[in-house]
Amino acid sequence: MLYSFQHNDSSLNLMPIAKKIPKLLIYLRLILGILIVIITLTQIKFYPIYTVIFLTLGLLSDIFDGIIARHLGISDQNLRRLDSNIDQIFFICAISAIYLQQPEFFKQHIFPIIILIIFEAFTYIISYFKFKKEIATHTIGAKIWTLFLFALLVQITLTGQSQLLFNAVIWLGILTRIEIIAIILTLKQWQNDVPSLKQALRLRQGLEIQRNRFFNG
Repeated sequence: MLYSFQHNDSSLNLMPIAKKIPKLLIYLRLILGILIVIITLTQIKFYPIYTVIFLTLGLLSDIFDGIIARHLGISDQNLRRLDSNIDQIFFICAISAIYLQQPEFFKQHIFPIIILIIFEAFTYIISYFKFKKEIATHTIGAKIWTLFLFALLVQITLTGQSQLLFNAVIWLGILTRIEIIAIILTLKQWQNDVPSLKQALRLRQGLEIQRNRFFNG
């Protein structure tokens, strides 16, 4: 009985620490984004390799912060909004740094990049206009697009070239932004973690979201 009590007490002491892990992973992503900019500006030896390593760590932190938060039952609105905002900062840092590393690639593809940025901006403008909040939909399509974007950034960093993957990122990015805009317009009130337009329609009808345990369960 004594052992059982001590064991349970130890578990209770560990829980507050465990609940900090998702937020620590989110802030780790912020630090990694800043580090990518720093190593690019200082051009330390092998900085493209370090860029890829930090990008990979950032992607992993983005995957596991949500999984751990859902497992611990702490995936609330504030955490998901923080996650979305840090994601934006991380990728802005990463893309800005890679632009400095491979400026010719960006100059050659400036117009499709600008179009994608405009669609991204529209998602935030529409969300702020309707709900006075930034987006935090975390759609399945946007998560898949993030994986493509990660692969593209790695390819550009290491080679300075991309064609098929770049086109895939642009078109998939535009399509997923259109879906996010449609979700915002469909929802009656602001909602985080809406995996698809289909689920937004369910919410509008007063039904619960059908969760996928791999993406948002």
